[in-house]
Amino acid sequence: MSYVGRFAPSPTGPLHAGSLVAALASYLDARAHRGRWIVRIEDIDEARAVPGAAQDIIETLADFGMHADGEIVWQSRRKPLYEAAFARLEPHVYPCGCTRKEIADSRVSLAPDGAAIYPGTCRHGLAPGRQPRAWRLRVPDRGDPAAAIRFDDRWQGPIGENLADSVGDFVLKRADGFWAYQLAVVADDADQQVTHVVRGADLLESTARQIALQQLLKVPTPRYLHVPVVVNELGEKLSKQTGAVALDRSRPVEALVLAARRLGLELGTAPRSLQEFQDAAVAVWGRRFVD
Repeated sequence: MSYVGRFAPSPTGPLHAGSLVAALASYLDARAHRGRWIVRIEDIDEARAVPGAAQDIIETLADFGMHADGEIVWQSRRKPLYEAAFARLEPHVYPCGCTRKEIADSRVSLAPDGAAIYPGTCRHGLAPGRQPRAWRLRVPDRGDPAAAIRFDDRWQGPIGENLADSVGDFVLKRADGFWAYQLAVVADDADQQVTHVVRGADLLESTARQIALQQLLKVPTPRYLHVPVVVNELGEKLSKQTGAVALDRSRPVEALVLAARRLGLELGTAPRSLQEFQDAAVAVWGRRFVD
């Protein structure tokens, strides 16, 4: 099977040190496997997209020596693909009339990512007078073996999660009419024949839901590798919300060397150019992660 990897940023702001680590890991894995590296702009949540951010991300990647193999894809232009996937899932989907406040007030325990676990209020039909707000996927019951999702992460090791315990029935189409991330990313990965997903560990909790969707849609499950996230001095994930600053595009090698160190890659002699950096980093990554 030919290797296809991807970097899929959301255009909510410029690339920063944290997103550079994720981009670099995905790029090095593709190059070490002599595969294709594609870029997908995940702007399906159009309300959060910052004008000009996507183009800035693309230009920054180029300045740092990372060029996509093939045309860049934009989620906001692929809605028919998500509609088709949703239609195939229809036997497992139901309408939900609950508000976020109602779900939070249900006092069900929290999921590992901090979200409220859906209590199943609308599982057996909407209450009289309620209108659909969102559409949810019905996950298998707690005692059903199908509820248990297991996979081997190439960085984190064996992972197991019971969807009924960890998230409950999850949203595929949101109350604001936008397609949910989980559905869009699974449809995109299948359509683009992605074989390997390399991304930040902040998305590790999404993986079981995505594998469940892949199984229902009868599409291949990629191999996963989740790299540690970069945190600030307070231990918070580095992001626009926690004060992350944009990368200095005039000094790419320095930033790339720091990103490589955060991935545990020791390059030896300091590289003097982008090409020297790539040659050294791909070789080190390959020794560690290529089977």
